[in-house]
Amino acid sequence: MSTDAQQQEQGGGGPDAARDWQRWHEGRVVAVAAPYGPLSLTGTHWLSDYPEGRIPAVPGLWCEDDDEVVLTAAAEDGIVVDGRPLTGEIRLGADRGPIDDSRVAQRERRLVVLRREGLWAVRDFDPGSPARHAFSTIEATPYDPRWTLSGTFRPYADRTVRVANADGVERGLGLGGELAFTVEGQEHTLQVAVEPDGSLWAVFADVTSGNGSYRFRFLRPGAPAADGSVSVDFNRALLPPCAFADHFICPFPPPGNTLTVAVPAGERNRIDA
Repeated sequence: MSTDAQQQEQGGGGPDAARDWQRWHEGRVVAVAAPYGPLSLTGTHWLSDYPEGRIPAVPGLWCEDDDEVVLTAAAEDGIVVDGRPLTGEIRLGADRGPIDDSRVAQRERRLVVLRREGLWAVRDFDPGSPARHAFSTIEATPYDPRWTLSGTFRPYADRTVRVANADGVERGLGLGGELAFTVEGQEHTLQVAVEPDGSLWAVFADVTSGNGSYRFRFLRPGAPAADGSVSVDFNRALLPPCAFADHFICPFPPPGNTLTVAVPAGERNRIDA
């Protein structure tokens, strides 16, 4: 089979695919640099580290109370909740929507309530963060149809594995199957999570990790077809949020997700001016 025919069979060839990738890449740069993109995260503050409720540089008093966080603020704190100035006390759950729609704000900052494995935290997103203003672009390899591969999803019973996270803490990572694909005639697999919409998510490393690309990356294939077939497009390998701000708690690749081949495709590194 010719190279062109192979590329057409994999669905990755042609100028339209390259143009689509270029639009995707440009959109990623815009999203990362947005006022409340990942570069704006200036802190993730675990409330268990502040039993008295005072977080340095974060206004208000933040206390855990079972399944809620109690925020107490005075007028001078300048805190706004649901668009209204807060003077007194309010009970909060975890924020689940876009950062700029978070319930709690102080001027341009957004104070986002987070819960992980029963622990509460407050994240501070500030459009004026030094990282956001230093950012230039995302280094990415130009589109290469050879890295749009045919894959097969093999589901298994949901399981949770413990993996280290970027902040040095070990947490659970839910997995729902494995993704198999072939590179240069050899089959490789990645353990993947299954998202609520049926799409897949993998955390992986490869031979380039830490040597030409970030130490690990994300891959987000679409939902598999009924027979398990799915496109595995490494051209859209993503830098994890912790590549843009140290305060994210991204999981490291689970066992088996460090590929023994180089994947010179997709996003590679953050570039600052």
